[in-house]
Amino acid sequence: MIHVTSISNPRLAQAFIDYMATQDIHLTMRPTNEPSQVELWLEDDSQLSLVEQELNRFSRDPLNERYQAASWQAGKSVSSFKYRNNLNWDTLKSQSGPLTIAITALCIFVYLLMQLAGTPDIMNWLSWPNRDQYLELWRWISPVLLHFSLTHILFNLVFWWYLGSQVERNIGTGKLFEITIVSALFSDWAQSLFSGSYFGGLSGVVYTLIGYVWLTGEISPKRGVNIPRGLIAVSVIWLLVGYFDLFSLNIANAAHVSGLIIGLLMGLWDNLRKQKKQ
Repeated sequence: MIHVTSISNPRLAQAFIDYMATQDIHLTMRPTNEPSQVELWLEDDSQLSLVEQELNRFSRDPLNERYQAASWQAGKSVSSFKYRNNLNWDTLKSQSGPLTIAITALCIFVYLLMQLAGTPDIMNWLSWPNRDQYLELWRWISPVLLHFSLTHILFNLVFWWYLGSQVERNIGTGKLFEITIVSALFSDWAQSLFSGSYFGGLSGVVYTLIGYVWLTGEISPKRGVNIPRGLIAVSVIWLLVGYFDLFSLNIANAAHVSGLIIGLLMGLWDNLRKQKKQ
């Protein structure tokens, strides 16, 4: 047997196997150490050139009807490959990092405390400093841990996990820590100018990550972080929703805008400096 290729989607790989079976070419799928990635192995080495030719066509249009039809024609898959369950703790941990997990756990812990002890009591300890609280240094970043509804915390943590884990895995925990601290300080300070001390949420940091990851993906794609442009459009639309108050929601507009600007500036600085060194 000979190794043909690796494919990051087992179900698409199975469709290709089924199609090749209709051509009397038999491939075998094997798992790899990478989550969701599989290897294709060819039983008859003499058929390699035919497989490579079809693989080039498949890579250009993997969702073509010919492959889907082959899967339907095959009926039950004869492959012994067992799909992995990627929705588990080990996979989530391997795809993130210690800081991503720590901030997520802290936000959940504080949210539960707010439900048990009451929002005012927790706000008294973690809100942005008033005039006589400037020496309580934790208050300069602790507002990012405060969330006032289940929707609020879920929205922020999904984006935090998606973007923060990319930065931590591919650039480093130190860089994610730097982005988190800088964005927490400046976005919270900007929001305090408009709403005083009564605000909270990780969204200022999230918008910083949106700006940073998007610009890094555009300037330095080899660094391994990116964000779909459709998601950028949704983020900008959400900014407009906040400013025009379309749904009568209490949205931290200043934190979002300042966070996005900080992320773009940090992304520009980091990537231009890296290119200059190279």
